[in-house]
Amino acid sequence: MASLLSVKNLKIEATSYPPGEPPRTVTLVEGVSFDVEKGKVLGLIGESGAGKSTIGLTSLAYGRGGVRITGGEVLLDGEDILKLSPAGIRKVRGCKVCYVAQSAAAAFNPAHRLGEQVIEASLKHGIMSRAEAEKRAVHLFGVLGLPNPETFGQRYPHQVSGGQLQRAMTAMALCPNPELIVFDEPTTALDVTTQIDVLAAIKHAIEETHTAALYITHDLAVVAQITDDILVLRHGKMVEYGPVKQIIEAPREDYTRALVNVRGTKREEAADQSGALLRVENVTAGYGMLRVLQDVSLHLPKGQTLAVVGESGSGKSTLARVITGLLPPQEGRITFDGKPLPKALKGRSNDELRRIQMIYQMADTAMNPRQTVRDIIGRPLTFYYGLRGEKKTARVKELLEQIEMGGRFADRYPAELSGGQKQRVAIARALAASPELILCDEPTSALDPLVAEGILNLLHKLQEETQVSYVFITHDIAIVRAIADSVAVMHRGRLVRFGPKSKVLSPPFDDYTDLLLKSVPEMEIGWLERVLETRRMESAGN
Repeated sequence: MASLLSVKNLKIEATSYPPGEPPRTVTLVEGVSFDVEKGKVLGLIGESGAGKSTIGLTSLAYGRGGVRITGGEVLLDGEDILKLSPAGIRKVRGCKVCYVAQSAAAAFNPAHRLGEQVIEASLKHGIMSRAEAEKRAVHLFGVLGLPNPETFGQRYPHQVSGGQLQRAMTAMALCPNPELIVFDEPTTALDVTTQIDVLAAIKHAIEETHTAALYITHDLAVVAQITDDILVLRHGKMVEYGPVKQIIEAPREDYTRALVNVRGTKREEAADQSGALLRVENVTAGYGMLRVLQDVSLHLPKGQTLAVVGESGSGKSTLARVITGLLPPQEGRITFDGKPLPKALKGRSNDELRRIQMIYQMADTAMNPRQTVRDIIGRPLTFYYGLRGEKKTARVKELLEQIEMGGRFADRYPAELSGGQKQRVAIARALAASPELILCDEPTSALDPLVAEGILNLLHKLQEETQVSYVFITHDIAIVRAIADSVAVMHRGRLVRFGPKSKVLSPPFDDYTDLLLKSVPEMEIGWLERVLETRRMESAGN
């Protein structure tokens, strides 16, 4: 069968502006070639900066942020779209090729109903009448498993869940009957229980419409469920390209093997978990009249890791806010090292603040972009210990060595660091206070698997060196197995399961924990179909 999309020897460049130096040309992608047949899905996989999204966007003849497509061909139905005029490209985008972004919330206009936005491209390109477009939108809502398809389009974006919004965006891409859809990390920001529904909906929709697709992700377990072929990328170049079965089961290249085997090890839990550096007792908390946490009790011994798991809205991050004092509990109390902590942050002493630190999910938004690494790490050294001058500089260097970066990074700004390096700086900033407890709020969820593994290994090494305790908030069960001593499973603000990792992750399970564990994608072809069939059988049995 002839290829619908054929990319040949693609080269993409951009201009870099180093401080104090003349501009220079940087090659982002070089020598990339692949083909996608109608009705087939190609997975583009690799770490941040590998060129996945940049390559995907060339299917729309688009180079974002000053990126230039300087070589090669992008043939869509035999026509090189890179040679089209601006008017010709506009006819392709949103008609022949559609794009599904990672953040559906940012892609929809909050002031317009979903239905109007879903049919907009079909009307703009004159593909169908309004009545035909509305009928197709309703049909797609049903195909994608959205509730009440006949009326779903009347809702505004804020009136639906994240998973529903992501499926609505898929409906928007499918509505004009495109020949190709580019899915750019469409499930990365979703919980595992929601992700499985969206994956199933996307796969069903592709099979029903027989469209071709590029599926961009850094998760091999996800890509194994939905693609026919996989292209592994690194530093803008091809590493390995072949059928999904060969890439998953018999990878040829070392880098591909590293991706397949990431987080294969499991950390043994501590034998004695009876102590309690941190104790949460019967805590109820919320915002105004909205209760988010209901009667939560748990504890964490010194030098150990408690993983708090659950889907969005379960209360994980709210629990962290209560522990830090950012959100005073309405009921219950927090004790630390045997002493009650003041409920509100403003009531805590500097020493109480120093002993509990936090690492945030998005290092980008947690650091001042106008401050150097030296300033970012040095601030708590001055605030808690009064360090200045040479002593402060020496301690910053020590901390940079401790996080395996080195003093040469001290004068760099956040924009000059990779995602993994930024998160390491965030860890160093927390360590600067010499804390006894660090709250880690999804610190690896925005990172690629190999980079995330490096961060987890670093946290484990630091724990062995300093005996610091971690509360690790996550929805990734693989991370739980890799790092945790104890596990707390939360659902709708309540603690449904708590104890040593070996007991919490072993049957018999409560219904929610069972669903959570069964929804974690495995790097196994056919896993998605088996899980969905099991769900159907269980539903029929009830």
